[in-house]
Amino acid sequence: MAKQLTSRKENYSQWYNDLVVKADLAENSAVRGSMVIKPYGYAIWEKMQSVLDTMFKETGHQNAYFPLFIPKSFFSKEASHVEGFAKECAVVTHYRLKNDKDGNIVVDEDAKLEEELIVRPTSETIIWDTYRKWIQSYRDLPVLVNQWANVVRWEMRTRLFLRTAEFLWQEGHTAHSTEAEALEEAEKMVGVYADFAEQFMGVPVLQGIKSPNERFAGAIETYCIEALMQDGKALQAGTSHFLGQNFAKAFDVKYVTRENKQEYVWATSWGVSTRLIGALIMAHSDDNGLVLPPKIAPIQVVIVPIFKGKEQLELISEKVDGIVKELKARNISVKFDDRDTHKPGFKFAEWELKGVPVRLAIGPRDIENGTVEVARRDTLEKESLQITNIGEKIDNLLVQIQDNIFQKALSYREDNTYNVDTWDEFKSRVEKGGFVRAHWDGTSETEKLIKDKTKATIRVIPIDEPLEEGKCIFTGNSSKQRVVFAKSY
Repeated sequence: MAKQLTSRKENYSQWYNDLVVKADLAENSAVRGSMVIKPYGYAIWEKMQSVLDTMFKETGHQNAYFPLFIPKSFFSKEASHVEGFAKECAVVTHYRLKNDKDGNIVVDEDAKLEEELIVRPTSETIIWDTYRKWIQSYRDLPVLVNQWANVVRWEMRTRLFLRTAEFLWQEGHTAHSTEAEALEEAEKMVGVYADFAEQFMGVPVLQGIKSPNERFAGAIETYCIEALMQDGKALQAGTSHFLGQNFAKAFDVKYVTRENKQEYVWATSWGVSTRLIGALIMAHSDDNGLVLPPKIAPIQVVIVPIFKGKEQLELISEKVDGIVKELKARNISVKFDDRDTHKPGFKFAEWELKGVPVRLAIGPRDIENGTVEVARRDTLEKESLQITNIGEKIDNLLVQIQDNIFQKALSYREDNTYNVDTWDEFKSRVEKGGFVRAHWDGTSETEKLIKDKTKATIRVIPIDEPLEEGKCIFTGNSSKQRVVFAKSY
């Protein structure tokens, strides 16, 4: 199978690009900066969607849908929000095309919109304009709404899944009667993201808050989860924002309290995107291809028959039919690859490249012996197992693989997390990659200077670690805790 990947050591960036394309996850489209998500890549996204959607609904949220187009005037109502997104907005100015005298399609200059429309980069403004109609009384609160949608942020330097002009995501937008309730919501949802990343994606994450320079435009506090990729760079995997009353005041969203007073509501927003697929690839995969955790893999088990001729295939297919039923009874997704157009070696390489957690190979001799060859994608180990109770054996194996993938990623993060106390040590360590825990004096000016000099940013300010007196690695000023720096995607 001629799908050789560039090695990670040779060129990590090229390895990633090769893998996304050759594993049939996505490809660049005719629109610069936009991607086509292919069926196998979209199947991974659907698995993520399904799990997250259930988690959101279990925490009381409902799905809704809001317009793709946002009046430009809405953005001017919340100054810091528009400043944060102004350079990334795609703008619709006309609503019609026409043929010119030469028969070419051109924009009809007579069809100019009275007010330009922004293709949503995020939905806070259109949603808070809507919430003004929904909320009058404390009886209408809380509003717990999530939207599955696409957004556009006009990126010029793009990479498949990690940064594209258009991407898929979910965005939660909630309204609350009190500050405490909104803060609780923002913290709860970043916890949901952390649970999803670790328990389903097998990706260990750090939880905490963003520094002012890295905070979401329009937020008072941004909570986040940060993951470490195999090249030592950090990836922001999810964010949850406490918006205070900023958007409620901008869009005049008030409610009547139990005491019959009018108050502005309190807000949050939170989201994860198809960038999670990039995280999944970079956290686990190897030079042979994808390594997918069983809980997210579209196909958990693939069965490859080893046969010569139609008669042998029919014999094997009959035995495989029982195995498939046994696996499906345990809700294990399984594919029987009985194509006679490709040889077993090609199929082995293909499913290895696509990261299927378990591969079973079965031939006439295996049927005689009542066995099947089992290959694990995470370790590339093979063993022969008795077909008796194969469903239970594969079920247990999938649990082991899920845990092993997480533990391997966790060990990598622990081995690449460093405490530093001097500027020289910091510069050297950041250049080599990994999470670098260092003291910072808490000022935006110092944070910006460190970024300018090293390209490292504060990825997360831990909220679950004890305070520790120290001195800022750059200014020498006092600091009450270490923060986590890294170069990032």
